Amino acid sequence: MIKLSSEARNLNWLVSNFVAGVPGVTQAAVVSSDGLLVAMSEGLDRVAADRLSAVAAGLQSIARGASGPLDGGAVHEVIVELEHVILFVMSVSETSVLAVAASRPCDVGLVGYEMAVLVERCAAALTPSLVAELQTALPR
Repeated sequence: MIKLSSEARNLNWLVSNFVAGVPGVTQAAVVSSDGLLVAMSEGLDRVAADRLSAVAAGLQSIARGASGPLDGGAVHEVIVELEHVILFVMSVSETSVLAVAASRPCDVGLVGYEMAVLVERCAAALTPSLVAELQTALPR
């Protein structure tokens, strides 16, 4: 088992605590803009986390592509409403996003607010070296 720095342990704790503490939220992951998993909530298996990462990066990319012709500016959040789940993707930085799945019904405003709080807490900490450390420590 890889020994993580306190910063890495803290980020993993923040993501898992977010899922445990926000009603309706079932899974969360921090994802690099190229779709690679950085951190995932407890209870989320690696295969599901990798799929969530790919979807989140794709949605963020589509939203950025739509922003240009619409002169929309930076993408802050993408929300996809499915029959049973709402998927949220929020920018953490230029190179990462937070992906969150919540069961329906959920309080979309509360989930969005809590995501913004989490993003604020994570953004400064997500240095390239921390991202590399977290990715190295992920289960295979």
